[in-house]
Amino acid sequence: MSDADSRSRASSLVPFGVLLAAVVLVSVNLRPGASSPGPVLEEVRDGLGMSAGIAGAMTGLPGLCFGLVGALAVGFARRVGMTAAVAIGLTAAAAGLLLRVTTDSVPLFLVLTVVALAGMAIGNVIVPAWIKAHGHAVVLMTVYGTGLVVGGTIGSLLTAPVTESTDSWRTGLGMWGVMLLVAVPLWVGLALRERRSPVEHAVSGEAPPSGRIIHSRTAVGLTVLFGVQSMHAYVQFGWLPTIFRDAGLSASAAGALQALLSAVGIVGALFMPTVIARSKGLHGWIWSYGITLALGYLGLLLAPATVPWLWALLLGYSGLAFPTAIALITARTRHPSVTAQLSGFVQPVGYALAAIGPFVVGLIHDATGGWSLVIVLLALTSVPLTLAGLRVASPSYVDDEL
Repeated sequence: MSDADSRSRASSLVPFGVLLAAVVLVSVNLRPGASSPGPVLEEVRDGLGMSAGIAGAMTGLPGLCFGLVGALAVGFARRVGMTAAVAIGLTAAAAGLLLRVTTDSVPLFLVLTVVALAGMAIGNVIVPAWIKAHGHAVVLMTVYGTGLVVGGTIGSLLTAPVTESTDSWRTGLGMWGVMLLVAVPLWVGLALRERRSPVEHAVSGEAPPSGRIIHSRTAVGLTVLFGVQSMHAYVQFGWLPTIFRDAGLSASAAGALQALLSAVGIVGALFMPTVIARSKGLHGWIWSYGITLALGYLGLLLAPATVPWLWALLLGYSGLAFPTAIALITARTRHPSVTAQLSGFVQPVGYALAAIGPFVVGLIHDATGGWSLVIVLLALTSVPLTLAGLRVASPSYVDDEL
């Protein structure tokens, strides 16, 4: 049976509505657990007696866990199957998020946070390959990319208000475990149903070993594109409101600008997979990402409080590189096993950069006492982002390069 026949058969066995529901539930749940602690970090520190150093280290855990565990996810999926791997990851993530808000122990809180993030990391890597194996790639990747952006946004926007209204940071953080728990039964049911499916172990199919993925120029280019954009996303998420506030804007205004930036990303995630599927090349899009990224930071450098909404819009538009990179993981591969290998290569490296970026920005800001050098360096990274993007702009397949 050919790969296409296997995917067609899998799609016929699982109704499209079930596939869609599964992707919606997993995508919106892979980010809130990571983005929610930041807005209530002060309350968490006070409640647990956590030191500033440990709190700072905790903010770097998402990128670290997504990178390290993500690198192991493909091997795990080969052993248990793709659907089972995602189901186990969601179960671990739900358990970690729900249990960590019940403890008063800082070490246990951190351990359970790592468990939750590890579960999410498995989903990060395996879901694109799962979608590739089950068909409807353009539609489902549109839903998946949009869900990731929406999930990360609501995690940061709703945690603080819920914490304030209930006077409990445990409720603010714990609700994301409850939401994640809703996704578990469907994915466990799918895992039991598909355990004998011909595509369940598609990541073990006839494809080059994962260690050779680095020999693909498309894979390397996509990794750099994803990594640089992920770094910007985490830097903007962590530091952009502070930059605006230091320029004289109010906290509410800075928060609104952050929300505006995120909203642009949601809109982009809705149409970029379709653009990729229907376009002969993405060169114009890639150039626009690099140019708007540089212009957005240039505006922050020269006139941060003059037309701040314009800088937020420009940076938000450049952030469309994220849904573009996510969609290209499936669009630039043929076989689900190569999709899994590519995802398992691109995302761990990318999230490692994402973990390092905000930390380095903080160091430079502390050393210089201002934002000028930070902003200039961030603007210069538009060059590697553009060059890497141009490498993957033309239709090509990682399978062929291996």
